[in-house]
Amino acid sequence: MDGTNILDYFGIDPFYIMLGQTVLTLILLIVVIVCIFKIKRLYRSYDYFMRGKDAETLEDIIIDHIHDIQELKSQDRANKDQIRINNKNMRASFQKFGMVKYNAFKGMGGNLSFAFALLDYTNTGFIMNSVHSREGCYLYLKAVDRGQTEILLGNEEKEALEQALGYKE
Repeated sequence: MDGTNILDYFGIDPFYIMLGQTVLTLILLIVVIVCIFKIKRLYRSYDYFMRGKDAETLEDIIIDHIHDIQELKSQDRANKDQIRINNKNMRASFQKFGMVKYNAFKGMGGNLSFAFALLDYTNTGFIMNSVHSREGCYLYLKAVDRGQTEILLGNEEKEALEQALGYKE
């Protein structure tokens, strides 16, 4: 080495390099200070957010919501099961009917006799025929299976069954 400086080799004055480094350091110092203030503001917002109402933390609120959601899911499952049971029970219950009032015997006043058909969802049930006479009242039941009977029906009983099946009004 002949005693020359590397800065002499590039032809740059050291004063300008130090001036550039000083300016760069000041810019970086300003950026760091701005970042510190932004972090403090963000921390204050975070702290306020985490405090919540009545000193509850956000974690407690989230856990409570999770428990509420689990309870709602359980209730929903129970409600769906109950709806299935209700639908099953409804299909088995009597829900269709037909009624025809008539005068069984000429000469007796009023339509005191009647035929009443009562059916479930599958058109299974019974026909009740109440015949009123001077001697008394007689009640006859005839089974109905899927809209059909094994026993011959009278006109009024047929009409009541047709009403229950929806064929007549």
